[in-house]
Amino acid sequence: MSRARHLRAILLLPVTVTVVVPAFLLWRSGDGIGSGAVPGIVLIAAGVVLIARTIALFARVGEGTLAPWDATSRLVVVGPYRYVRNPMISGVLAILLGETLAFWSASLLTWFAAVFAVNAIYMPLVEEPGLSRRFGEDYDRYRANVRRWVPRLRPWTG
Repeated sequence: MSRARHLRAILLLPVTVTVVVPAFLLWRSGDGIGSGAVPGIVLIAAGVVLIARTIALFARVGEGTLAPWDATSRLVVVGPYRYVRNPMISGVLAILLGETLAFWSASLLTWFAAVFAVNAIYMPLVEEPGLSRRFGEDYDRYRANVRRWVPRLRPWTG
């Protein structure tokens, strides 16, 4: 798996959603550092760690990238995926919420809500049926035991 493939997927997806668009929105709104800077930074850091972990698992275990056009060839159900089905999106949302708090920005809150809404529609209508077709009973069993957004208290051992 080439680093260029991973880098392209990372730049086009999470970096655009969590850095490029928020920077543009902040530039347009003129919002500065807000009163929620410390909790915002904590959420941003947690989101970055979660995204980095999932990208590494996609490469090492899934033998693919985070991009739908260059998806994994193996089902990834280890690491944070033992607790929640969409840890990458959870990481993206944590970053966006952290940015919203850090800058106390209504435009970033709107962007967070839009990203959440798009994923809340896309996941059950497109991604999950596709994963079910690609990975069959393995994915269906995983989906039945691990929730989409709310983490399990104990890891799924499948």
